[in-house]
Order: sequence, then C-alpha cells, then structure tokens
Amino acid sequence: MDHANNTALGERRYRLLVAGYAISSYGTFLNMVALNLFVYETTGRALALGLFMAVRLGAGFVAGLLAGGLLARWRAKSVMLWANVAQAAVMLLLIFAPDGLRTAALMAVSLVVGGCGTLFMVALRSSIPEMVGADRRGWANSLSITGRSLAMVAGFASAGVVVSLVGYTAAFVVDMTTFTICAVTVALLPIAGGGRGKATAPDPAEAAGEGPERAPATEKKAGRRRTPVAFAALAAAPGLGLMVALRGVDAFGSSSHNAALPVYSSELDASRPAVFVSAFWCLWALGNVLAQQLIQRYAKRTGRSVGALGFGYGTIAMSGAFILAFAGFPLAATAVIALVAGAADGLTEVSYTSHLQTLSDKLRGHAFGLSATFENLGFGVGTILVALALDRYSPLAVVAWSHGAAILVAVAFVFRVVRLRGAGRAPAGRGEADAGGAHRGDRDGAEVPGS
Repeated sequence: MDHANNTALGERRYRLLVAGYAISSYGTFLNMVALNLFVYETTGRALALGLFMAVRLGAGFVAGLLAGGLLARWRAKSVMLWANVAQAAVMLLLIFAPDGLRTAALMAVSLVVGGCGTLFMVALRSSIPEMVGADRRGWANSLSITGRSLAMVAGFASAGVVVSLVGYTAAFVVDMTTFTICAVTVALLPIAGGGRGKATAPDPAEAAGEGPERAPATEKKAGRRRTPVAFAALAAAPGLGLMVALRGVDAFGSSSHNAALPVYSSELDASRPAVFVSAFWCLWALGNVLAQQLIQRYAKRTGRSVGALGFGYGTIAMSGAFILAFAGFPLAATAVIALVAGAADGLTEVSYTSHLQTLSDKLRGHAFGLSATFENLGFGVGTILVALALDRYSPLAVVAWSHGAAILVAVAFVFRVVRLRGAGRAPAGRGEADAGGAHRGDRDGAEVPGS
C-alpha cells in the first residue's frame, strides 16, 4: 500500500513538473519568434539574426558535451532549477538593458537560453526513471512531449498577436514569468537524480554483466574528461551509437522543413503566408498528441514499450510525411500528411527517450548530453546548408534531400536492430524467463547481445 501511495504521489508531482515545463516551453516558442523579430529590428541586419541563431545553437552544442559531467556532480533537480533561474534572469537583463547595450544583452540571451535549455532537457530526460519509476517512463515521456507540443503551437500561434498588441517588452516579461513558474515547480519536486542521489535498480543489461556496468571504470580512468564516458555510454548496447547518429541526421532533416515551410507557404498564398504554416503546425501537434494517447494506452494494455524499432520505423514515416507535405497535394491531403508527420514524430520521441533511459544512472546523463550535442550539430549545420540551398532549389527538393538522408540511416538502423533481434532470439528466451516479464517490452534486439 505504501508503495502504491508513493507511486501515485510521485506521478502527481511529475504532472506538476510537466505543467511547469509546458508553461516554460510556451514562453520559449513565443520568444523564439519575438526575439528573432527584435534582433532584426534592433540591428537591421540579417547577418545579426544568423549570428544570434548560431550562438544559441553553439551554446546548446557545448552544453550537451558538458551535461553528463554536470549531472555526475550535481543533482538533476539542481541543474533543472538553476537552468530556469538563469534563463529568467537573462530575460530580466534584456528588459532593463539600455539602448546602447541591447545587442550585447541579446547575445547573452542567446547564449544562456541555448545552453540552459539543453541542460534542462538532458537533466529532465535522464532523471525520469527516478521520478516515476522505470516501468512508467513511457507514460512520463509521452506526457512531457504532449505538453511541449501543445506549448509549441500556442507559442507560435500567439507570438504575432502578443508582439503586435503589447510589444516586445511584454513578450519578454511573459517569457521571464514562464521560466520562473517552471523553476518553482522544479523546486517543489523531491527527486535525487544526477548520480548524486540513490542509485536506481540495475537494468537487465547490467544483470547480464555487460554494457553499462563497464562504464564506471572508464569514468574513473577518464578523470575530468567526460566526453569519453559519453561514448562509453553509446557502446553499452549494440546499435545505440547508430541510434544517436540517426537522431542527429533527423535533426538535420528537421532544419529543412522548418526553413522551407515559410517559403512554401508564400508560394501557396503570398498575401497570407502565415496561414498555411500555422495550420500545418496545429495539425502536426494534434497528430503528436493523438500518438501520445495511443502509446500510453498500448503500454497500459500490454505492459510493453515501443522500443528501438519504433524509433526506426517512426523516423522513416515522419521523414516520408514531411517530404510529401511539400509535394503539392490538395490541402485536405496535406492536412492528413501533417497529422501523420506529427504522430510519427511523437512515436520517435517517446521510443528514443525511453530507450536511452534503460541505461544505468551512471551513464544516462552522459548519453543524453551527447545526444543533445548531435541534435544541435545536425540542426545547426542543416540550417546553414538549407538556407543556401533554398536560394537555388525548390522547397520539395531541399526537404527531400535532407529527410531522404534520415530515411537511409533509419533503414540501416532498422536492419541492424532486426538482425540483432534474430541473432539473439534463441538465447534470449531463457534470459527473459529468468529476468521476469517486467522488462520484456524493452528487449527489442538493440540491447546487449545474449541478454
């Protein structure tokens, strides 16, 4: 009874955290539009806007490399708390910055928001098993992704209205407030995490004497060098390195449709280009939310997670849908395609995050940090290349090339997982029987061989 009460209490507190995270995500997406407009209006140069984005992505890249080391020294709760406090403080700096220091304040905002946003996400994802239990991580991931998707649509949809009606300063105040609210919800959350709290139960891979348990020796030997520990985390299970690489290529593809959507929308209706973009993202978010509901019901009914194969198949479906979205189909068909893209995106997010969370608590933060680095690198490089390509090629061609690369890597990943599953099927039967049914849903062929 006490265990059930503790589980229910933990889930209620996690819901509170997700509410705060969704509110701060709304502020982030609102500010993404408002800050870009403000940068251009303040400097009058498109180059400054590009520099602003470069600093933001670069900060996220570096934060991903440092995240594992930070989570090895401090609790995940502390990292999440101070990440939000820092973002709220830098927005306050921008609000009161005099005209002569506005450009410097904007660069500070870009640096802090890019770096702290990545640190918060790594800390949140790596500490979910400790907050709600390993068996509920799929539900927890779906809930956070649902909140973020709804916040993204609300932020993008309201940004123009907020800036037009109340101005940039009010938009920055709203963003500062959302970060403050998220910090309060984190402060109320009693979690350990980050390698400084109580250790989680070992996962099946560790029980087999392979994979994650080998990493602590690497960590001790590495001393202050945290990047090798992150790569040791990727070596903990076959296919995990390819999975993270696919995530980076997927981010490269995402940069293409984000940049191409406004161009394509202007070609459809030059007088109202924002209509198609807004409608597309609203339908995308609806598909994402519907997918989360289906995933939660599937997990509740079967006790299984979608696994690594779900990530591979989801990436193929998502990339294919984004390519079709630019193919010039009638609007009704494009609406269905947007729903499919959102649903597949939701599937990939849950399966990917849940799979990395099967790593031990000693390696989880490093793996998520390196993953964030790959994602920022892929999106940043993609943003530059796509911007250059859109001057010469059609949106369909640019998106097809970018997402086509993701499809190719995803096919290779699926082939590898299926091959590993076939190779390990015979010995896996007895191993699963010995380990019990609790983890069967996670064993999809991308785990440690012979486990």
